[in-house]
Amino acid sequence: MLDYVGLEADLGEEERLIRDAAREFVDERVRPDIGDHFQAGTFPTELIEEMGEMGFYAPNLDGYGLPNVSETAYGILMQELEACDSGLRSMASVQGALVMYPIHAYGSDAQKERWLPALGEGEAVGCFGLTEPDHGSDPAGMETTARRDGDAYVLDGSKTWITNAPIADVAVVWARDVSGEVGDGEGGGDGTKAPVRGFLVETDRDGVTTNEIDDKLSLRASITGEISLQGARVPEENVLPGVSGMKGPLSCLTQARFGIAWGAVGAARDCFEQAREYALDRDQFGGPIARFQLQQEKLAEMATQITTAQLLAYRLAELKERGDLTPQHVSMAKRNNVRTARDQSRIAREMLGGNGITTDYSPMRHMANMETVYTYEGTHDIHTLVLGEDLTGIAAFQ
Repeated sequence: MLDYVGLEADLGEEERLIRDAAREFVDERVRPDIGDHFQAGTFPTELIEEMGEMGFYAPNLDGYGLPNVSETAYGILMQELEACDSGLRSMASVQGALVMYPIHAYGSDAQKERWLPALGEGEAVGCFGLTEPDHGSDPAGMETTARRDGDAYVLDGSKTWITNAPIADVAVVWARDVSGEVGDGEGGGDGTKAPVRGFLVETDRDGVTTNEIDDKLSLRASITGEISLQGARVPEENVLPGVSGMKGPLSCLTQARFGIAWGAVGAARDCFEQAREYALDRDQFGGPIARFQLQQEKLAEMATQITTAQLLAYRLAELKERGDLTPQHVSMAKRNNVRTARDQSRIAREMLGGNGITTDYSPMRHMANMETVYTYEGTHDIHTLVLGEDLTGIAAFQ
């Protein structure tokens, strides 16, 4: 595997074990059929519990049976999963960073006891309800509401583009508490908006539906859906007590984007390996096409860009371990590494010629997936503006 500057030589024993276990799992259990799943628009749901047994869900958290591995080990796991397919990494990323993390960080003891072991073992599936049909890049404009009614809350609204929603047992839903309290306007800027709160919503409750979104041309080996809340009654004990305001959902996204920055490197690396192998094996004009300067230039540029992305991901993990990581650091890495994977997957497909448009090879599948990854959890443009504000002190969002 491409590791041009020897970053993996410095991995500890735990990190090597996780890398090797993830690679073996992917090669034996997922890769042989992932092209078929992509074509069919399905996710290998039979592997969900096996992934839990392997410790793939939130392994960087501690307690409740979770292994508390290093941030580098977690990043390497995301890298190896996405080297197979973005849908595989998305499953693990949503389950861990967007569902288990907020319960772990902001949940009550009872909520943690109920959900973290089941989610960690893959016995339960979770999803994260933030994006709405009319509010994507501006989540603070959310219209989903929660209104107190006795010892419960009644939720109304809709969420869309929700990974795992159709198969989820619980949804972490973010809604504005319009029970009469005035919020601090965090994220909204006007100081009057009702506070945003997190709710653990079991998907089998009355008033909750989770329809699947069909006909995707990207991230096809992933289950994506909507969450419709129509008078859904949720008990007060299902409210995440430890957070209020946009800090809640945004902190979850920072965790998930960290994994994406690593995962994109895996997709790009897989494209490089397929292109290099193909160039060495494919004979034209009396020899392998790898002997041509044009092909070597492409491989050299791919290796350089991927190595740069790897360095950024490893640095991100170091900062996270010592508590110095900022959301802006993550924005830079997510923005750069996904763009790198998007660009280099196209070059790899180009090197494979006509054969590259089939599911026999991974680059075009990765290329299609990267169109989603480029857009979700903060579009490329939004992360550009996040960096612009951090560098100049001037917000360009409005």
